Amino acid sequence: MAMVEQVPFGELGKLVGKTFTSPWRLVSQGDVNLFAQATGDFQWIHVDVERAKRESPFGGTIAHGYFSLALVPVLLFETVEVTDARAVLNYGTNKVRFPAPLLVGSRVRGVFTITGVEPVPGGVQATFGAVLEVEGGSKPAMAAEILFRWLE
Repeated sequence: MAMVEQVPFGELGKLVGKTFTSPWRLVSQGDVNLFAQATGDFQWIHVDVERAKRESPFGGTIAHGYFSLALVPVLLFETVEVTDARAVLNYGTNKVRFPAPLLVGSRVRGVFTITGVEPVPGGVQATFGAVLEVEGGSKPAMAAEILFRWLE
């Protein structure tokens, strides 16, 4: 497992321009099925393995695009931890794209670059460029600008 970079709240701004890469993570059919259950999105291309093998242009089931996006917090927090913040909030996303399908059985990792840090009432907001790389893939499964707020 990769080392988690621990940074005090007041020093987060010193990391602007730094890139963090998470460990690889397997995308299982079970995870995709749980996501379908949680969201109510049971489209066959995500959950019907046999039909997806026969009819999908990808040769099997694929994860939901928003499943990819939902991996961001867990993968990011496997790479960086603000040690003395009271709480962290997902503040939003910009420019979300899903350039390539995420096939079930693939391994993915998050690559995060801190592009900005600014003070906000009660804390600090950090902006990250986020890419979900697929092992052996030529395009990422997801790319976005992600905003988190750490509270003092």
